[in-house]
Amino acid sequence: MSILRKRSGFRGGLALDGRKKLSTRQPIRVAPVPPQLILPLSQHAGDPAIPVVEIGARVLRGQTIARPDGYVSVPVHASSSGVVTAIEPRPIPHVSNLAAPCIVIDTDGRDEPLPQPEWTPVEDFRALAPQTVREIVRRAGIAGLGGAGFPSFIKLSPGKPIETLIINGAECEPYITCDQQLMSEAADEIVGGIQVMLHALGAARCIIGVEDNKPAAIAALRDAARQDARIHIAVVPTRYPQGGEKQLIQTLTGLEVPSEGLPLDLGLVVHNPGTARAVWRALRYAEPLIARVVTVTGGAVAQPQNIEARLGTPMRFLIDLAGGYVQPPGRLLMGGPMMGLALPSDTLPVIKSTNCILAAAPEELRPHDDTAMPCIRCGACQEVCPANLLPQQLYWHARGREYERARALHVFDCIECGCCAQVCPSHIPLVQYFRHAKTELWAAEAARRKADTARARHEARQARLERERREREEARARKKAQLATRSNIAPGMAPETANPASASLDDDPVARAIAAARARKTARDASGGDPA
Repeated sequence: MSILRKRSGFRGGLALDGRKKLSTRQPIRVAPVPPQLILPLSQHAGDPAIPVVEIGARVLRGQTIARPDGYVSVPVHASSSGVVTAIEPRPIPHVSNLAAPCIVIDTDGRDEPLPQPEWTPVEDFRALAPQTVREIVRRAGIAGLGGAGFPSFIKLSPGKPIETLIINGAECEPYITCDQQLMSEAADEIVGGIQVMLHALGAARCIIGVEDNKPAAIAALRDAARQDARIHIAVVPTRYPQGGEKQLIQTLTGLEVPSEGLPLDLGLVVHNPGTARAVWRALRYAEPLIARVVTVTGGAVAQPQNIEARLGTPMRFLIDLAGGYVQPPGRLLMGGPMMGLALPSDTLPVIKSTNCILAAAPEELRPHDDTAMPCIRCGACQEVCPANLLPQQLYWHARGREYERARALHVFDCIECGCCAQVCPSHIPLVQYFRHAKTELWAAEAARRKADTARARHEARQARLERERREREEARARKKAQLATRSNIAPGMAPETANPASASLDDDPVARAIAAARARKTARDASGGDPA
């Protein structure tokens, strides 16, 4: 319990206009099944899944259509019933804007579930071993629903003792309210998932961090958790980026995650409220992750709201459910205005990490294509950096391609929250420079690993060749020794004049005959030519 009395806060950050009331005026709406679902094989961090269905196959809701490939991977399930019409690259929401392999399902309007779920619903999860819980979470295809999409079963099997589970309900970025609405309307299921996670982790307690601008969510969670003394609701100040993992940990516990470290190093694990709910439904109802709540909002949308949508639903389908566009959007983002991913089209599918579709009016957000001006060294970026970095110095090193110097200034601790770029009077896209520096450092590290592997292989080959050469020489030496000891040497004949080939007389009858003939000739010559 002492950890709860160490509250402090992170340095820097910004007080932003949340604009959350736009999408919280009505309850979560359940979207109908769209005519077509596009399900990328990579909706999570790690390796893409591998299809287990073929074109033309009929699939049912909840059926596994792609299996994991490797440890850091989870399966993909059919979000509704229908026929697989394509397995091919399609555009997906990704920073690269490149196409990636997808399974396309033309739905049949029946939304028919599997006759039997792929695993058995669990009445009492406490009767299960923690490993069994983790296996179910993996089979359900659950990845973190807070943005990064890391496979949840891995974070539930940390390999180290865990003292505290933290549920990140801060949801600090403007416009996004999917977690806020979920905590208000499904608090019981979230608390149920937390209890499952505590059992899987063997943790003693859970802290749910919620910003103070979400009173309905706070009240609902307190009511749902009132019977479990292990679960504590902590109200934290509304300040961006309060929802950053390291920032929330510092606010709740006073502890700082080490540079380039993980919460695991402090005995902590952080999950998202939506992830907790998905875990509960996976165990209680044997339900895989086939839907999530998405905030559809922005000044270009007629009726901003939160919608529970099937994974694979085209984004335009949800925008139309929200009344469509009232004007062409100035910017279309997946996520919020600070860390959101720019989308080239609204035809891209909803994936596991799609928390928000933001269609902003042209005048609503700061333009992203401002012409950058020279840095005036004002220091505003340093003042707001929540990671306590030196953005100005990082910018100079990144711009000058001095990437190792950027590493020395802890560029990998940058959470890319965008606070520095937001306050920069010169409109320098600082986060883009930091991302580029990280990418170059990762590429250099990958090249070093490749070179080290090649060098190790070359050295191993050279060692093998040298070993084989020594073995051949040793074999030849042994052979010579055997020949010397086995030779039939005639009386009076010096050993050095003996025929080495005679060493093989015992094995070769021809050699024996030749040796006998030579011996007779030698004896005849010695006796003056008379036959023996």
